[in-house]
Amino acid sequence: MHCTLCDSQLNQKADAYYFICHTCGAFVMDKLQYFTTEQEKAHYESHNNDVNDPGYQTFTSPITNAILKAQTPEHLGLDYGCGSGPVITKMLQEQQYQVNLFDPYFYPDQSYKNHRYDYIFSCEVFEHFYHPKQEIAQLVGLLQPEGRLYIMTHLYQGHPDFNTWYYRKDATHVFIYTEQTMRYIADTFNLVIESLGERMTVFRKLS
Repeated sequence: MHCTLCDSQLNQKADAYYFICHTCGAFVMDKLQYFTTEQEKAHYESHNNDVNDPGYQTFTSPITNAILKAQTPEHLGLDYGCGSGPVITKMLQEQQYQVNLFDPYFYPDQSYKNHRYDYIFSCEVFEHFYHPKQEIAQLVGLLQPEGRLYIMTHLYQGHPDFNTWYYRKDATHVFIYTEQTMRYIADTFNLVIESLGERMTVFRKLS
């Protein structure tokens, strides 16, 4: 099996379900463990993503606040993988921000590809990418020069033990990132890391 981000051969298992990629630092699920499309959709439909839930708004606020600080209402944004409850978009639109939506199950309109964006954000989405190399390349291609990519995903930092970590227990988390992975992405896709934290990373596209 090869890493779905860097194409390196995967030889070391982290546990019964995941391999460790020593090139990009990611933890990559064995393809034999993937959900079917039907199973995956049913899993997402079971989430209670109420855009009016204060708890949900607070959980997603790191991206919302970062965008409000760095972007303006004149900028065009894309909520990529917005799910059934695009709470960040709701919060931004209340401040007159312009945001397009895409989600393969809930907002499948492909017209989002017809625009170039000043910023793109994905909240709890990147860990679900079966083909992160292609997905990230597409998103970077949709960004304007100097545009920003806001990613909220929990990076694995070596503790607790991987096989007991809560994030690894979600069967739809097929690709788990580390700080090494984020630096690999920056180097590979001509991006600058503006901030790198355990829960959120912000990239800026070089002109």
